[in-house]
Amino acid sequence: MKLEHSYAIDLRWTGDRGSGTSGYKAYGREHVVSAEGKHTIEGSADRVFFGDRERWNPEELLLAALAQCHMLSYLAEAAGAGVVVVGYTDAATGVMEQTGNGGGHFTSVTLNPRVTVADPAQAALAESLHAPASEKCFIAASVNFPVHHRPEILTLV
Repeated sequence: MKLEHSYAIDLRWTGDRGSGTSGYKAYGREHVVSAEGKHTIEGSADRVFFGDRERWNPEELLLAALAQCHMLSYLAEAAGAGVVVVGYTDAATGVMEQTGNGGGHFTSVTLNPRVTVADPAQAALAESLHAPASEKCFIAASVNFPVHHRPEILTLV
């Protein structure tokens, strides 16, 4: 059975400094992303592209989406397998390559999930669940670059 889900956001550019886009350095990259009933996300470009380093940039948000999606898929896999996860962190990294025409693309992302499980006897099972979680992650299935995983499994004891 095929289920379809729809999502909607609003994006508003707030970087007009009085002369619009009269020049590449004349305008700000600041913008606001919002969705009904949610906190806004203050965004900008990466600093290297004249953005505000204190705001989220699209590249960071892509990494965050991949890390969140994998975590949520992993937690569902763990619950289904009877593995009790009591802690989960990730320090995701990504590599983006600029092209000669001013564009670019990600060449890879590496997720570094650090998972703490309650039962030391389930450490191997907990580690094996990253593969099916990766296969079920909607965001990872939507990108055209490899998403690598380097999980670390910790136990309470």
